[in-house]
Amino acid sequence: MSHAQQIKIPATYMRGGTSKGVFFRLQDLPASCQVAGAARDRLFMRVIGSPDPYAKHIDGMGGATSSTSKCVILSKSAQPNQDVDYLYGQVSIDTAFVDWSGNCGNLSTAAGAFAIHAGLVEAARIPDNGVCVVRIWQANINKTIIAHVPITNGQVQETGDFELDGVTFPAAEIVLEFIDPADEGEEGGSMFPTGNVIDDLDVPNVGTLKATMITAGIPTVFVNAKDIGYTGTELQEAINGDVKALAMFEAIRVAGALRMGLIKKPEEALTRQHTPKIAFVAPPTDYVSSSGKEVKATDVDLLVRALSMGKLHHAMMGTAAVAIGTAAAVSGTLVNLAAGGGERTAVRFGHPSGTLRVGAEATQTNGEWTVTKAIMSRSARVLMEGYVRIPADAV
Repeated sequence: MSHAQQIKIPATYMRGGTSKGVFFRLQDLPASCQVAGAARDRLFMRVIGSPDPYAKHIDGMGGATSSTSKCVILSKSAQPNQDVDYLYGQVSIDTAFVDWSGNCGNLSTAAGAFAIHAGLVEAARIPDNGVCVVRIWQANINKTIIAHVPITNGQVQETGDFELDGVTFPAAEIVLEFIDPADEGEEGGSMFPTGNVIDDLDVPNVGTLKATMITAGIPTVFVNAKDIGYTGTELQEAINGDVKALAMFEAIRVAGALRMGLIKKPEEALTRQHTPKIAFVAPPTDYVSSSGKEVKATDVDLLVRALSMGKLHHAMMGTAAVAIGTAAAVSGTLVNLAAGGGERTAVRFGHPSGTLRVGAEATQTNGEWTVTKAIMSRSARVLMEGYVRIPADAV
């Protein structure tokens, strides 16, 4: 019996923030994968090594975590006043599924750098030394992200002394601006889909929880840590091995998705695993991060833990950080109250790997909250470039 030979596809493996992913130029993909559909999904799953019942990704480029099961496509932008179009796929680990419902804020950092590496930004736009401003059209959510990428001798500067908790080594700082990050194109057109900054969320088999549900950066449901039996100091091992806890968080996620209008019936949540995110918040207190570093209550404004693809994240998703910063800027949200209340234009929060600062400015007009942009710093680095290989019959 004959078997299909492998084909090779130009690709770049990059770290962006606290995530990693396989990056492609649209023009380098097989013709069947240059358009959305089943062939593209099969390609991404085979590249990552999913679905994998062993949850190891031994036969692929994935790392068997939500932070490392990602693929990205970039192309010259078809949108006015944009440099590149950026499309992101979150690949499920153990099921045959690619979620296209949201963005990855961490890989948005790498998207700016990759756009320059891949020759997708006009050469005249790239200084010999300084900062290249890359305007990115985030095609999943139809939003603009501006990446300020440092340049040395005409090339992306990747090494540096910027330290990011959750990343082992320092690198060059890239500043990201998420422009008009609220709503993400969801029906309803409001940063707070329910019209309230706090709701009573009825969760089957859990109870009624106070919740802030927001669509800024990524749809996110915030609850109080104490209301679900936590302190906000938890690390991954405290939750990810607890089957009952994970079921509770999924129940909250499904209830939130229904209340936010993201799905119409509970079973639809199975095909929308990437959104909404679930996060729990608490006032500052001392804790020890996953690296053993002590985080003092005086170092942060509040504590936040968030789940991605059904597991507690090892640090913080970039898009969820935008949601945190935006919610903190709105008086009366659970995030704002955990940070002490009042008006804020920036917040520093504690997560499992350390701390992160994000800025956002929110305003209220005619009863509706809006946010013009959110800002944070991340870093990115090319880990490997060349080709990925997959069996020809995979696509």
